[in-house]
Amino acid sequence: MLTLVCRTKISKSLYSKQIDAFFMKYMSNNILKKFGKRVRQERVKQNLSQEELAEKAGVHRTYIGMVERAEKNITLQNIEKIAKALKTSINNLMKLEK
Repeated sequence: MLTLVCRTKISKSLYSKQIDAFFMKYMSNNILKKFGKRVRQERVKQNLSQEELAEKAGVHRTYIGMVERAEKNITLQNIEKIAKALKTSINNLMKLEK
């Protein structure tokens, strides 16, 4: 009986952590999608291919595609590189639609 109670408390704790992890994953994935969409909008507006943008930003050509498809959790350093390559501000890239 004591083991069962202990397991119940542990599973409730794990369940709570799983819910928190789910929401964090959902929220971070959502912002990645919005950011990727903004990068693509700016790139297309300037008639740049993903490969051209990657070359200007100094990142691998597949990286841009992964950012645009929200497959990469981009670093601040790479946000800055992409903003400079697009001749725009980080602030402009961070203007995400709701």
